Amino acid sequence: MTIIEKLNEGIKDAMRSREQLRLDTLRMLKSKILAVDARGNLPDPEVLKLFKTYLGNLQEALDQSLAVNRTEMVEKLKNEIIIVQEFLPKALSTEETKIIVQQAIIDSGAKTKKDLGLVMKSIMKINSTVDGKLAKDLATPLLDD
Repeated sequence: MTIIEKLNEGIKDAMRSREQLRLDTLRMLKSKILAVDARGNLPDPEVLKLFKTYLGNLQEALDQSLAVNRTEMVEKLKNEIIIVQEFLPKALSTEETKIIVQQAIIDSGAKTKKDLGLVMKSIMKINSTVDGKLAKDLATPLLDD
């Protein structure tokens, strides 16, 4: 079953169970797909890329809501993030990410922080599901100034 098929099933289930937040979130995900391809015929890797971007936008909105102390928005955004994460592959642990970062540094031959771009590119070749921010945070101390 493709991600789009799962998404359509999720929309139907949310309508049946009258879960408004879930329905709204799933419809937003579907609109992201339809904005790229009006027929919704995108391969799963493209759909995942769209969902990751949307998840990043939600995370940013959550950070901003926390900064200005908007508790009602914080709860809504946390729930939306949980729903979007259901459609994304399981995130790697910090230890798994650290192993990938170390391998990427070796593969790219990076020595200084100026080579961080090369390391990040190598990380994405090894495993594209790595959390970029975490990978950068782990790679930075391992490189010289």
